[in-house]
Amino acid sequence: MTRPVTPPPADFNFAQHLIAINAKRTGKTALIDDVGSLTYGELHDQIRRFAGGLKTLGLKREERVLLLMQDSSDWVVAFLGALYVGVVPVAVNTLLTPDDYAFMLGNSRAQAVLVSGALLPTLQAALDLGKTEVAHIVVSRPAAALTPGQLNMADFVAQNPPALPAPTLSDEPAFWLYSSGSTGQPKGTVHSQGNLYWTAGLYGQGVLDLRESDTVFSAAKLFFAYGLGNALTFPLSVGATVVLMAERPTPQATFKRMVDHQPTVFYGAPTGYGGMLAQPDLPAPKAVALRLCSSAGEALPRDIAERWSSHFGCEIIDGIGSTEMLHVFLSNRPGDVRYGTTGKPVPGYEVQLRTEDGQVITGHDEIGDLYIQGPSSALMYWNNRSKTRDTFQGVWTKSGDKYTRDADGYYTYAGRNDDMLKVSGIYVSPFEVESTLVQHPAILEAAVIGKEDTDGLTKTKAFIVLKSGQTLSQEEVKAFVKERLAPYKYPRFIEFVAELPKTATGKIQRFKLRDLEKQTP
Repeated sequence: MTRPVTPPPADFNFAQHLIAINAKRTGKTALIDDVGSLTYGELHDQIRRFAGGLKTLGLKREERVLLLMQDSSDWVVAFLGALYVGVVPVAVNTLLTPDDYAFMLGNSRAQAVLVSGALLPTLQAALDLGKTEVAHIVVSRPAAALTPGQLNMADFVAQNPPALPAPTLSDEPAFWLYSSGSTGQPKGTVHSQGNLYWTAGLYGQGVLDLRESDTVFSAAKLFFAYGLGNALTFPLSVGATVVLMAERPTPQATFKRMVDHQPTVFYGAPTGYGGMLAQPDLPAPKAVALRLCSSAGEALPRDIAERWSSHFGCEIIDGIGSTEMLHVFLSNRPGDVRYGTTGKPVPGYEVQLRTEDGQVITGHDEIGDLYIQGPSSALMYWNNRSKTRDTFQGVWTKSGDKYTRDADGYYTYAGRNDDMLKVSGIYVSPFEVESTLVQHPAILEAAVIGKEDTDGLTKTKAFIVLKSGQTLSQEEVKAFVKERLAPYKYPRFIEFVAELPKTATGKIQRFKLRDLEKQTP
């Protein structure tokens, strides 16, 4: 049953909203990270004191602060503390280069940086490039002695008086996330205070049905739009408990949190699910407490979903979201999962499929460009008018994804706009071929791109990662796919590789494979 979501008031501060709705849960555990835990009461006090510290530094409403931090309770305090006083946190990927951070510092004009001690050397390398300066650096859990001008976050929080919330507006710019585009510089995606509220109500509660009794754990990090909802916005909106992990979400690190902290809800990405299923130390169902799992970041192959559900007796709710829409807008639902599809529009959102010339597709099983309309759409890309106008088209947001819709209204992923192939004059979805390849018991991962044959015609090429100890011939691969897909779709070219290039979220970077192919004689 769909839950109606009342719009937030015009005068609205999301951090203040969270504090208010959890006012009677002061003794309940809110956050568990690698070094300890915080109750809701302790979290609220630290948010207000961190906000007071930002005011003590002289930061003003709408000024930006770069948030370069590993997942921890300090991340949550910093993000919400900034929102609380109207300062704009710019949450960035922790796996980038000094050049990337130098660009983001300059692009955002950040007045301060909130950084984990482990990432301080990388930040310093970015500052040493001399492209920008920042007035203040606040360090979370420093690994070494700090230099003059650097502030220890624990002291920063303890020594400052609690601040009063800023009288922010629901539509006011509240935070930025940099999009992980496949080409060009990343784009600063500007979101409002109200967008956090909408995604929590429409998806976190409306679809996932998160509850106060839940303990949640997200392999996707907080600096991603997906992880931000998973491990901050959604659980704190219902008074649940969150498990946070600073290290990379390797299968073993993930298993440890599943067993030690017994989360009831787990959020991952398809690549992560596949990697965990391939491990010999995959926990037994009785060793965990999962009631629900979520997947996003890329489409979830049916085979991975069915094997996970068969092992744990727990559904994976696959959906698609984006940095521009903040979280998932198209999704399967608990009790209504059709593996191999991305489900139906999340209540509160409308989607359209359009042809290349912009006509709305009303029929079934035709590949089209996916457009979304909903209340959590970003306001703009910072200082990038042309890309803003291309993506945010009136009430509609262009996703850059291609989909089909079947007669029952379920949507199936067909690839990114720049990934789709035309073979023999017919569109071929790389994802469809990849999903078929990974059904082979010897194949761990696969990525498909287009490659011209000797006649200059586009055919499919598959890059394949085999499971440990497995061997497979090219002819065996081709025969396997031919038995399952139309003849024109099987990969004419096959290359076995040790690993595939991926983004920090685990998305396969096919453009890197295309670039590599161009350089190969």
